[in-house]
Amino acid sequence: MLKNLVRELKTLRKGRGVHAGRIADKIGPSLATACGITSADGSVAAKQKLVTRLTELVEQLPEDLQLAARAAFGLIADVRQPLYQERVTWVAARIDRDSRTVRRRVDEAVEQLAELAATTSPRTGGGWHTAELSVAVALDQGQPEVLERYQVVVDQDGVDSLDFTSVFPVRRRDVDVHLLYGGTLRERGDGGRPGFTLVPAEPLVRGDIHDFAIRYRMSHRDAMHPCVLHVPERPCEVFDLRVRFEHDRKRLVRAFDGVLVQRSDAEPAGSQQAVDRAGEIHLRFRRLLPGLLYGARWGSAAVCSARRAS
Repeated sequence: MLKNLVRELKTLRKGRGVHAGRIADKIGPSLATACGITSADGSVAAKQKLVTRLTELVEQLPEDLQLAARAAFGLIADVRQPLYQERVTWVAARIDRDSRTVRRRVDEAVEQLAELAATTSPRTGGGWHTAELSVAVALDQGQPEVLERYQVVVDQDGVDSLDFTSVFPVRRRDVDVHLLYGGTLRERGDGGRPGFTLVPAEPLVRGDIHDFAIRYRMSHRDAMHPCVLHVPERPCEVFDLRVRFEHDRKRLVRAFDGVLVQRSDAEPAGSQQAVDRAGEIHLRFRRLLPGLLYGARWGSAAVCSARRAS
């Protein structure tokens, strides 16, 4: 199986990688088994499972191989060139090495990915992915509020719970949380961000589309840290973010669109975004990949470090 996995991974990295058309036809039988892809999966579900599994495997590689592996398969938002060699060239420029060195790293990464795929089980994916996450942040009031609206697509039968985490850092004692619709909310500990389990009224089946919304209200103005930084654990088609600032304050806002942040990297600067005359920004991210950073930052609090968020 190991040799088959190596061969199939090398086939997958050709062309556009995971973004190739008719991607299901490029996934060999050994790789499909390692990703939990079955004959009942359509092309969308197959790609979701492939991207999720590859991402979790790449995260287990030595850090010096991760960038090359992500780029080789097209798992970086900024690196979606149509040819494998073009992505190799991009990595070579990024790490100041020649293309031959990058190709060696990719080959080494493929060997290790095959071993990991053959010897480790996929994380429990929960059988769903996000079609759209819409977030609205209101900072122009004494108690800032955040509204998160999810639309998820169910990929397997019998899904009876959905785990998620807020897209902004806050101490749980500093925020009131209210589920507006979509089921019953249960809390779970999740470090510096509130984590929850959403239990729908009835178990969901393959193909269902489920919507739910949560409102967060901070206990005081300073409870809201100056950022919304999202590192998805599963593929997400659309992440829509709106932030409304206080009218009389100018802001320097930085946006992050699919940034790969490694421990050895400097803090990424992001791209500067203008606040409109109404005091708002509107960002829309598409085809989010697991493990990459998306969102905005408008302050320098340590908890809003892009490296910490990732």
